Amino acid sequence: MTEKAPEAFRTIGEVSKELSIQPHVLRYWEEQFPMLRPVKRAGGRRLYRPDDVELLRTIDRLVHREGFTLRGAKKWLQSRDKVELTPEPAAPAGDPQLLDELIALRKQLARALA
Repeated sequence: MTEKAPEAFRTIGEVSKELSIQPHVLRYWEEQFPMLRPVKRAGGRRLYRPDDVELLRTIDRLVHREGFTLRGAKKWLQSRDKVELTPEPAAPAGDPQLLDELIALRKQLARALA
């Protein structure tokens, strides 16, 4: 099978496999994130644009790696549209333990604020 062009639309199965996220989770996220609207073809078949896939990557990162709740991730994404945010800081070079501690602290703070 040949690889699709980067600008090609993707099916829910392709996106699910690429991002390692179950299709039912992708459908649920569509309900929770109004800015995520894949094209729907006849029979309800979803086709994700490259921007949709990038948005899903961001949601996955916020929720699964940075400890955001879905509500918090939605607020962050909505605020991103209103203000230009600075890029993610790079991980401290050569100190994976410090990075793990910072991620754990971030998750703890996110739970406390949720």
